[in-house]
Amino acid sequence: MNTEVLVAPGTPAAPAAEHWQSATDEPAWLRWTLITTALTFLALFLVLPLLVVIYGAFEHGLRVWLDSITEPDALAAIRLTLLVVVIVVPANVVFGIAAAWSIAKFDFRGKPLLISIIDLPFAISPVVVGLIFVILVGAQGWLGPWLLENELRIIYAVPGIIIVSAFGTLPFVARELIPLMQQQGRDDEESALTLGANGWQTFWRVTLPNIKWGLIYGIILCNARAMGEFGAVAVVSGRIRGETNTMPLHIEVLYNEYMFTAAFAVSSLLTGLALVTIAVKSFVEWQEQRGRVS
Repeated sequence: MNTEVLVAPGTPAAPAAEHWQSATDEPAWLRWTLITTALTFLALFLVLPLLVVIYGAFEHGLRVWLDSITEPDALAAIRLTLLVVVIVVPANVVFGIAAAWSIAKFDFRGKPLLISIIDLPFAISPVVVGLIFVILVGAQGWLGPWLLENELRIIYAVPGIIIVSAFGTLPFVARELIPLMQQQGRDDEESALTLGANGWQTFWRVTLPNIKWGLIYGIILCNARAMGEFGAVAVVSGRIRGETNTMPLHIEVLYNEYMFTAAFAVSSLLTGLALVTIAVKSFVEWQEQRGRVS
């Protein structure tokens, strides 16, 4: 038998409700323990390494730091890293938009398989990725003889670095856009088409404004990964100083040669680029939250 307890307006809450509310409130000691643990981990594994890098970079003064990042091999590594970013990020933006559009807006056989393939770079070790491309397009690989006959060099050259970097960063834009487009559905695009808009007009005026924050967020993550890619690039680049060394590889070479100040100087530059990326990411998230509130 159901019984209802009627509480007159203005009367205190029932004891059961008070007990339920107090049972869901965490004790103060638990909150401070969790906060202290989180801050301790951040200090040990994030803040402290950053301080070590900055101290090592500027230990001998600003002039030494500037000389370390402007010597020819360092400049070549910086240029190559930026070249990889300039090529890889736009390519993954095009792929990510096309893949997300196909998965979110159309129904077809093999959609789960396509999603799994997009997630593949997350599951495979970067070193294994590099080995795969060596086996595929290396001099002794499956396509190696044909590439040599046509004087096409991929492994131990810039094209190989770009290919493995593109593979490693492939999921970031697509994975940001797929759930966003699936959540938005197809109603807006179908309405635009019904009103006479063509495909390009629908994309530029309807779809793109709806996904712009997710797209920007994916670009930021893709850019950060492209700048810091190490494992796969180390396998296919050959680590030729001044030619196929990106910034992460150049840092390793300097450190192995006991040129610690120069290694920390280039590390500080790469760290600065990463911090700028994080700052842009935080700004984008803040703008997105403002847009939702307004």
